[in-house]
Amino acid sequence: MTSTTKEPVAASSREFVKQSSLYQEFLAEREEILKHKWLESERLGYDIGFERALLDWIRKHREGWRAARRQTLATPHAGSSSIPFAPSGGKQP
Repeated sequence: MTSTTKEPVAASSREFVKQSSLYQEFLAEREEILKHKWLESERLGYDIGFERALLDWIRKHREGWRAARRQTLATPHAGSSSIPFAPSGGKQP
């Protein structure tokens, strides 16, 4: 009985997390790190591993990537919301 009542709550919590701006930022940053890992591994001719790619990307690219991402998210696109991460279907203030 209790597992059926907890299951919808857990599913809605997971959806909330997946839609959060913090999680979206994490996914975007992770994608950039994986791209960096692939490029560096190709350049060097062997797999450098995620940890090395992570540390190298943070040292060389994170600050610039975050600044560019903030600027991109703050700039309204034609036909889209001027509020980053605005809930879809909701009215804007």
